[in-house]
Amino acid sequence: CQVLRDKRMLRGAVDFNFPEHKVKLDKDGKPIDIVQRVRSIAESIVEEFMLVANETVAEHLSKLDFPSIYRVHELPDEEKIFALKKLLYNFNIKLEYQENVTPKAMQQALKAAEEKPEARLLSTVMLRSLKQAKYQVENLGHFGLAAEFYTHFTSPIRRYPDLMVHRLLRESFKYRRQLPEKQMLHYSQVLPEIAERASLQERVAAEAERMTVDYKKAEYMYEHIGEEFEGTISSVTPFGFFVELDNGVEGL
Repeated sequence: CQVLRDKRMLRGAVDFNFPEHKVKLDKDGKPIDIVQRVRSIAESIVEEFMLVANETVAEHLSKLDFPSIYRVHELPDEEKIFALKKLLYNFNIKLEYQENVTPKAMQQALKAAEEKPEARLLSTVMLRSLKQAKYQVENLGHFGLAAEFYTHFTSPIRRYPDLMVHRLLRESFKYRRQLPEKQMLHYSQVLPEIAERASLQERVAAEAERMTVDYKKAEYMYEHIGEEFEGTISSVTPFGFFVELDNGVEGL
């Protein structure tokens, strides 16, 4: 696990380390506590092995020139990176790049930001400067993982793109060199729509999950109205600023 992670970081993977919180509920579904989620070494082992499995399958299908669905993370927008570079400069952090920013340059800037008191704020801005990952039939690589080939393969029982990749992988074992014309035509027609639909539904599901957790956090804090807490200003807008508490609760 550590060897795989070191290899990934060496090539420039951008690893944001935001603390995760989970809401503890009683038997009636009422929130009783909000605790930080601690990642165990067992989870890290599974995660690293899943990443290398995904890369291996993506590279296999790509080099066979088989139709497939890839998990792509494109280069960030030039304007956002320029704005980020100006912001980081104010904190004496250099974001080195020429035509396009590289994952390695982002990784080094993130590492420098982690040593600052404003680490959380800077990391959040850096994350927001990147594009969202999505499913696509064209292999455009994965910027955040600094991977030339990447797909989602490891969770076919809960994610439809993974199930499709399993089917395509099975086809690659069956036909070895080249898919029959009929199958090629079929996949060229259905895969773009599947990839687009999967990307859309992923965002719907993520938003539903976020709203559910936010609702339970608000329900938990309802019992603490009138109390004072220390917090960190996490972002500033024209209409106010957001403050985040140590337990992950954020408010305007």
